[in-house]
Amino acid sequence: MKKQVQSQHRSRTSGDGRNNPLTPALAVRLAVVTLLDGVLRERRQLSELLAEGTMLGPLSGPDRARAQRLTNETLRNLDRADFVLSRFIDRLPPAPGLLVLRLATVELCALGEAAHGVVDSAVTLMRKDRRSAKMAGLANAVLRKVASEGPALWATLPPPQLPSWLRRRLIHIYDEAIVQAMETAHLSPAPTDLTVRDSSQTQAWAVTLGAEHLPTGSLRLPASGQLTDLPGYAEGAWWVQDAAAAIPVRALAPQKGEQILDLCAAPGGKSMQLAASGAKVTALDSSATRMARVQENLARTGLHAHCVVADALTWSNARTFDAVLLDAPCSATGTVRRHPDLPHVKGGKGLHDVFELQSRMIDAALSFLKPGGRLTYCTCSLLTEEGELQAKTAIERHGLLDETPAPEDLGLPTTSRVPTGGLRLRPDFWPERGGMDGFFVAVLRKSENGGPNTG
Repeated sequence: MKKQVQSQHRSRTSGDGRNNPLTPALAVRLAVVTLLDGVLRERRQLSELLAEGTMLGPLSGPDRARAQRLTNETLRNLDRADFVLSRFIDRLPPAPGLLVLRLATVELCALGEAAHGVVDSAVTLMRKDRRSAKMAGLANAVLRKVASEGPALWATLPPPQLPSWLRRRLIHIYDEAIVQAMETAHLSPAPTDLTVRDSSQTQAWAVTLGAEHLPTGSLRLPASGQLTDLPGYAEGAWWVQDAAAAIPVRALAPQKGEQILDLCAAPGGKSMQLAASGAKVTALDSSATRMARVQENLARTGLHAHCVVADALTWSNARTFDAVLLDAPCSATGTVRRHPDLPHVKGGKGLHDVFELQSRMIDAALSFLKPGGRLTYCTCSLLTEEGELQAKTAIERHGLLDETPAPEDLGLPTTSRVPTGGLRLRPDFWPERGGMDGFFVAVLRKSENGGPNTG
């Protein structure tokens, strides 16, 4: 059957197609293939590639958004796409031909795009690259088989598994059923959540935007779209922030007039939450580029924070703070549904260095804290070494008290409570609502005398 497919429709692929100008639809697909190559071959994060601006530069705003969506959807479904393709071809070809076939398979099987446009575009892209031009006829035949038989096969496939280095760790921490639930959650794009600047107006904005008012206080938009066109964007009435990412500040419960330090502040969502509460915020980040983004977000929302570019481990500051928020550098394994490139560019190497850095940053954060002050420690990781164990050892090392609010006080599932202290949020929570990012959050109080707690 595979050899028959290879010879089928050969007459439809005549001509090289290399000199034809790109239509907008072709330009989008070419950008997707280029981004996929950057992630899969160069092992670069998608955010880094997008920040360069060169790959999506010629595209319009809507086309740029479509290119990003198609790239993410293809990354989520690489294993499925390869499985379907393997049913109709003896051996998967090398890149760039394979990337074109994967993209087309995802468009046909996952997104239900019209077969004629997808197949013709894929063949044209094959012809435009000398490395894959000879595969244009094969692509035509294979993708027509995928279009007719692939969707039914696709529907029977389980969600792609996480990479083995991570999956083994997570099964040990949780169990296989929970990990499978996480993998199911990773298969769907992350919804768009908003934090409203004036929390008393959250319900009113829910009505205006047609959004769901989540139990945690965030708003969840019904569908993705051009955010800049929505009511409230221009005047900075709200900002985009995953519901889980908004929990650390809500757990900290900042008070008006408190002096609060936000370490690792970029991109600024938590700094804006703190400032909106009436706290006097110092936002610190080691990157001037990332800090510029914090300042842009503060300016749009009309909020204020004292912004400092410095390394938290070496920053010299005579003043101490009522509270410190530390969203520590981590493996980001809790954000795979939002960043499906991560499993393809990150591995298990270097994790122990990250764990050690987190411990050092906790120690530094406590040095900036007044006696009796509160430290909120959080990471967007699913690994206990970056969450539960860090909080436990910090409590033992410094005699801290765990004062994390109860889950029900924050609108969270009761299963988020960690027996040893803190909150564990997972992507498989709220499956009926579209899930949330994976996070660990703990609020730890320093003793009143500045030394270890004894009571």
